[in-house]
Amino acid sequence: MPEVVIVGSGIAGLFAALKIADGGHQVTIVTKQRPTDSSTNWAQGGIAGILDKTDGKGMDLHISDTISSGDGLCNENVVRIVVEEAGDRIRDLLSRGVEFEKNEDDFHLAKEGGHSARRILHAKDATGKEIERALSEAVNNHNNITMRPNTLGVDLIQTVHGDPKEGIKGIWCLDLADSIMEAIPADAVLIATGGCGQLWEKTTNPSVASGDGMAMAYRAGANVKDMAFIQFHPTALMVPDDRPFLITEALRGEGGVLLDDKGLKKYRTSDQEPEFFSFTHEYSPDGSLATRDIVARACDQTMKINGSNQVWLVTDHLDSTKLHNEFPTIEKRLNRHNLSLGKDPLPVAPAAHYTVGGLEVDLFGRVITSGNKPMPGLYAIGEVACTGMHGANRLASNSLLEAVVFADRAAKHFVENPNLIDSIIPEWRADGMAILEEHSPLVRDLETLKKTMTDDVGIVRSFDRLNRAKRMLLLLSNEVELIWRKSIPTRDLVELRNLVLIASLITDDALARTENRGLHYNKDII
Repeated sequence: MPEVVIVGSGIAGLFAALKIADGGHQVTIVTKQRPTDSSTNWAQGGIAGILDKTDGKGMDLHISDTISSGDGLCNENVVRIVVEEAGDRIRDLLSRGVEFEKNEDDFHLAKEGGHSARRILHAKDATGKEIERALSEAVNNHNNITMRPNTLGVDLIQTVHGDPKEGIKGIWCLDLADSIMEAIPADAVLIATGGCGQLWEKTTNPSVASGDGMAMAYRAGANVKDMAFIQFHPTALMVPDDRPFLITEALRGEGGVLLDDKGLKKYRTSDQEPEFFSFTHEYSPDGSLATRDIVARACDQTMKINGSNQVWLVTDHLDSTKLHNEFPTIEKRLNRHNLSLGKDPLPVAPAAHYTVGGLEVDLFGRVITSGNKPMPGLYAIGEVACTGMHGANRLASNSLLEAVVFADRAAKHFVENPNLIDSIIPEWRADGMAILEEHSPLVRDLETLKKTMTDDVGIVRSFDRLNRAKRMLLLLSNEVELIWRKSIPTRDLVELRNLVLIASLITDDALARTENRGLHYNKDII
C-alpha cells in the first residue's frame, strides 16, 4: 500500500492527510513540535471565499481583488481555479466540524484590506485555531494517519543522488526527543512546512517558521520562485518584553484607523473622525484599508520620518462591546498590558508575516525542477509553495483558501497517480561527526542573520543594502557549512542552515529585480 509522508501540521498538511487517508493510503505526519505549533493555529482573520457557485459576480470580484492586490503578477488561471473551488473546499471544512461565526442562519462575513466586499468566513478572531482544532480531531480519529510530533525533517532522500529528475523516495528526520536521525521511506513527500518569518527580528510567525521544507527541497533540486516577495503585516502589537502579536486586518475592516503621533494628537483635540487624520491617505485613497504592501510601507516610512518605534491603531470611535465580542483573542492579549479595544490607542508596527514566494509548483502541487518538469514523488502545499495565486502581494485571507484548494488537488493527484518506489533507502551516515557541544556560535550567527535581514532586506530596500546582506550571508553560509560537515545535527544547527540558505535566495531574487512590484520596494529603482 502506498505510503505518504507529510511534513508540517498546519491547515495544508492536515487537510491533505485526511484526503489521502480517505483514499485508503497510509499517511505519516512529521511535525517539528506539537501539532498545534503552526502558523495556521495563529491565524486570526479568516478564509475568503464565495460559497454560492452560481454567484458569478461575487467570484469575478474576488478574482479581480486578488489580481489587483498581486500587482499584476498573479497567474489568472490559478486565481480562477482557487476562487471557483472555494465553495467546495469550505464545505469540506464544515463537514470536518469547523464552526464559522454566524448571524442566525447565515455566516457572518468580514471585510479586510484590498477586498471590495464582505466575503471572509471567520471564527471570531481565532479562525486558524478553530480550523486546526477540527482538522486535528479528524486526524487523530483516522486509522490511516500517524502523527509524529517532535520530529524535524532534515533532508529529502533522492531516488538517484544528485538527479532531481528521478524524484524522491523518502526523507531523513531528526527525532528531537532522542536526538536520533531516522530514514523514512515514502512513495510521496508532501511539504507543508509554512514560511520563514524567523529570518527577521520582528515576526508574527511561530518559532517553527524557519524555512525547513523550502530549504530541503531546494537542496534536492527544486525550483524556487518570487522569493523577494515577503509580506510584512502592518499591524503587529508592539509592547516591551513581549513578542509581536498580530492584530488582525479585520479590526481595520470594522473601522479601526492608523494614526501617527501627530495625527493622534489632532484627533484627540478635534470632533472629526480619526480617518480624517490618518497618514495612510498620503499613500493610498483607501487609507487604513489599502493592501498590506502599501499600508506596511506607509507605517515603515512614517516611523522612520518621525523617529518612532510604532504608529497607533485607534478604535475608541467604535462600539467597544461589539469589538470585545468579535475580537476576544485580541482583547485578552491587550489586557495583559492594561490595554483595551474601543478605549486605548494600540501601539503597532509592521512585522514579517507571510512568504509569498516559495517552491514552484504546478496545478497539482507537484514541485517543479529544472526544465519545468515535476519532481516525481514531491509535492508542496500551503505557504511553502508558490502557486502563482498571490502574485507580488497576497490578498488578506486568501492563504487559508489557497492551502485547502491545493492540498485537495495534490491529494487527489497522488491518490489517482500513486508513485510506488523501491523502499530500500540509505541510512544517515555520521562517520567522523562529533556532538556539537558549543552552541553559542550558532546563537550569535542567528542574531547576526536576523539583524542583517531586518536592516538590509526589509520592507524598503536598496542595492547597497542588498549587496551588503549578500556579503554577510556568504560569510554566514561558509561558517555554518563548516559546523554542519563535522557535527551531528541538532535542531538549532538544522534551522540555522536552512535559514541562511533561504535568506540568500530572498536576497539574490531581490537584487535581480529591476522594477518595484507589490512587496518588493527598492528605493534605488525609479
